[in-house]
Amino acid sequence: MATTEQREALTIRFPIEVLARARGVKEDRESLNDLVVGAVEREVRRREVLRVLAEIDRIREQIVARTGLQPSSVPLIRELREGIGRRD
Repeated sequence: MATTEQREALTIRFPIEVLARARGVKEDRESLNDLVVGAVEREVRRREVLRVLAEIDRIREQIVARTGLQPSSVPLIRELREGIGRRD
């Protein structure tokens, strides 16, 4: 991983079994550090996505509470696709 980004040293104590498995799955040209950094980056992204999805759900619940459940737009979209009710 050739990069110019700044890095900070951190000591992490892994359970022996986890460290052995990590060493067993890393690629030959990959450092253990690169494997761990990549795993942490993926986990951070996953948690950020979950946080955003929870916020979307919260907003959706607020809208439903304020406006009530809206009818499905699928029938209208199908009608428009088929040209029913179109103005030329």
